[in-house]
Amino acid sequence: MSKDMSELTDIIPKKLGKFEIVRELGRGSMAVVYLGFDPYMDRNVAVKMALPKFLKDPETGLQFKKMFFNEARITGMLDNKFILPVYDAGIEGNMLYMVMEYISGGVTLKHYARADNLLEVPKVLELIFKCCRALDYAHSRDVIHRDIKSTNLLLTEDMDVRIADFGIAQVMQAEDTQVLGVMGSPRYMSPEQIGEKALTNQTDLFSLGVVMYELLTGHLPFTANTLPALASQIVNDEPPLLSEHRPEIPNSLEMIIKRALAKNPAARYPRGMDFAADLNLAFKHESHVMTRSDSTKQEKFKRLKANSFFKDFFDSEIWEVIDHSEWAEYSPEEVIVTEGDLDDSFFILVKGKVEVKKGDAVLSTLSEGDCFGEMGYFTKSKRTASIIANEEVMLIKVTSSEMEKASTNCQLRFMKVFLLTLIERLSTTSAKLSNNAS
Repeated sequence: MSKDMSELTDIIPKKLGKFEIVRELGRGSMAVVYLGFDPYMDRNVAVKMALPKFLKDPETGLQFKKMFFNEARITGMLDNKFILPVYDAGIEGNMLYMVMEYISGGVTLKHYARADNLLEVPKVLELIFKCCRALDYAHSRDVIHRDIKSTNLLLTEDMDVRIADFGIAQVMQAEDTQVLGVMGSPRYMSPEQIGEKALTNQTDLFSLGVVMYELLTGHLPFTANTLPALASQIVNDEPPLLSEHRPEIPNSLEMIIKRALAKNPAARYPRGMDFAADLNLAFKHESHVMTRSDSTKQEKFKRLKANSFFKDFFDSEIWEVIDHSEWAEYSPEEVIVTEGDLDDSFFILVKGKVEVKKGDAVLSTLSEGDCFGEMGYFTKSKRTASIIANEEVMLIKVTSSEMEKASTNCQLRFMKVFLLTLIERLSTTSAKLSNNAS
């Protein structure tokens, strides 16, 4: 008995529409992807063809066809460099096809979501930052992706990212028939998606938070052997800390993940650009984090032991400081703190000198053993001055959340030094005012 040629998916078609088919690139459970060539635009393209068996099924055929062209229609509404563009779509005989940008040598982010093949932290932040911007763009046009996961994020040869597969995307406030219902990939679903509640743009940001967790650790935040158990975890349980999988992960990223994966959308990032803003701050910090071999704990202990700021600290308290601080280096003229920024960290100079500037005026110069940022730490207010490196600088940064983890004695030791520093600075200021008055 002869078969319909459209069912012989092992036989590569010569053409689909105007596009010449070169070879098969890969196939999944629902579609096969070919390398194609557009003779009119003189460029390679990726041609995605639906497997005919899904179209012939009387129960699922119409739904599958709707999903297939939903991707073409919705992606056609979007024009963003981090979203994989769809150039064309059509039907040839019984074959449905869609034509997209061809990513030469491309892999998905799933390739780097293994514990033995992780990307450097700054690269992860860069890629997720770009996804945040792309999603913010899509959301501004009322498009919710609904299936953000590492296998739907493609990497180009130069390690840039493209968001793909808008097959189950939803247009908010649309009047036409859409692909609705509980759809997506369970391990990446938000609590509201699991609970079949009304979805907003924040469901995509939760899913992107899952991808970020996966890329940083090589593990998914929620895992279970059954769907009901997985759904219960997503709705009720907090994921393990990033540092349980990767101890060197800084606390700033723990806080970003915590907000991205908040169960209540009201506690989550409201927009992709808000998520991106926090990633940008974390990226700037990570680019300065020390990786040199002399930054071992023993070397750090020796440096702090000799630092005047810590002269009254017990050895055990210095070890606490090392465990609850982040070390960084800055080059001459690099900005460490920017006037007007909101931050609850304080800093202690381990090596080098910095200038304290308000506008263009230099207020003072600080050197090894001096601290700065303690007022922002206490008051949670905006920075009143900028701090700029005068020379090669090494410093430690302590956040309020890390300080809370230290012992009471260690915290009191810091308070004592801060108080003495404040008295000394007030005395210096008073002396200057007296001299100016006379």
